Amino acid sequence: MDEEHPALLTIGRLAHRTGLPVRTLRFWSDEGAVPPVARSASGYRLYDAGSVARVELVRTLRELGLGLDDVCRVLSGRTTVAEVAHAHVAALDAQIRSLKVSRAVLSTVATRGSTAEETALMNRLARLSAAERKQIIDEFKEEVFGGLDVEPRLRDRILTYRIELPDDPAPEQVDAWIELAELVRDPGFRARLRTWLELNTPVPGQGRPPGASIWWARQVVEIVAEVRKRGVAPEAPEAAEALSPLFGDADRTAVLRSLEAGIEAGAERYHRLVARVRGQESAPDATEELEWLARALRAAAQA
Repeated sequence: MDEEHPALLTIGRLAHRTGLPVRTLRFWSDEGAVPPVARSASGYRLYDAGSVARVELVRTLRELGLGLDDVCRVLSGRTTVAEVAHAHVAALDAQIRSLKVSRAVLSTVATRGSTAEETALMNRLARLSAAERKQIIDEFKEEVFGGLDVEPRLRDRILTYRIELPDDPAPEQVDAWIELAELVRDPGFRARLRTWLELNTPVPGQGRPPGASIWWARQVVEIVAEVRKRGVAPEAPEAAEALSPLFGDADRTAVLRSLEAGIEAGAERYHRLVARVRGQESAPDATEELEWLARALRAAAQA
């Protein structure tokens, strides 16, 4: 309170009333957010009850993340709180997306124990634009699926095949994308997956390849899981009995060749990563069941 202006507050009294440091109020005052309503004879800043309310508004807007320039624009009537809030929502959304990407990358780095070079690569893959991600997948599709002799309906499905991150991906989706992008850019993986597809993709005018049912129908995996649950070894006679109704009179050598190609290619891992990137519920990991089945088929072939 000032003797010349008994109804007004010094900056110290304003700080006491609002609970803010004097240095903060002085800075806001200098920037025009909370200007003094008068000056004492000695030149000290003085404030009134309206200043107290103004300080509370400034504090609220600052806590919501608005810069002091935006606060001053709102207080001067050059814009509205709603307009500024709309802009800040968009900015916060972008920041949240960026933080999710950072979290996913760091989580992957921590899990893998990655080097600095690997970390830099993962960060670049995670921050690719939608167009850049699409280009990686399109190049992968062309090399792996291009030229396959397939029925027109299946070819159309392949051409429209998409692996896209949503605009607001969850951290686990970003993590899956990093792993998938590394995988599909690997020439060795592309070659192995191409071989597997050639063995398992139906050719026009012909029936389904002998081993295709392993990959296109989960029933085979479920039956193997049940046999394994009973503790049956893949080399045991009971295993051979369980295989008999699965493939009928199909060429077991061709079935095994198809199965081994898929295991070597990592088809199960690929399918699970695609599902995670899309935010879909993936089937349980069947790697152990597939490896058991391969051992059982080898044992049956040698019997």
